[in-house]
Amino acid sequence: MIAPEQARRVRLLALDVDGVLTDNGIWVAPVDGDRVEFKRFDIQDGLGLVLLRGSGIEVAWVSGRHSEATELRAKELRIPMLIQDSGARKLPAMEKLLAEKGLAWEEVAYVGDDIADLPVLRRAGLPISVANGCPEVQESAAFVTTARGGSGAVREVIVTLLKARGEWNGAIQRYLKGCGDPAA
Repeated sequence: MIAPEQARRVRLLALDVDGVLTDNGIWVAPVDGDRVEFKRFDIQDGLGLVLLRGSGIEVAWVSGRHSEATELRAKELRIPMLIQDSGARKLPAMEKLLAEKGLAWEEVAYVGDDIADLPVLRRAGLPISVANGCPEVQESAAFVTTARGGSGAVREVIVTLLKARGEWNGAIQRYLKGCGDPAA
């Protein structure tokens, strides 16, 4: 559960990629002499990110490695902020992003799963772990999902956050109107 006052402070939802948006699996294969990487993203997480639009909460993906598969999915979902730091220096990257956006750490919800996420989780106003997060991450989290990363955890975070803000039904109505539902 996320407290309503904590949820209302959130202006940025920052998500780790591998282990949060994916199930931590990476498939690498040679295709016509090139290295090709495949990842599995959960479609319900994607719809959750679409439902979040219009809520006033911005979204950033923060990865400790560069991946074309991540770039493709972020572009498909129109994620405006994608940070891919091959050295897994997430804290300096987030500090730069917050300075550019004029945001404070108290306004950040961050979802992580592993040791590389700890520096950011320890600063975020709303630190969140996925169910499969390592013990250190879960101990640092104010909220732990019941779903595993890559299996609906991001959707669970978004639903829980929007319900705590009293905005869930409005998000559904915005989405349905965009789909042409005359009952919306």
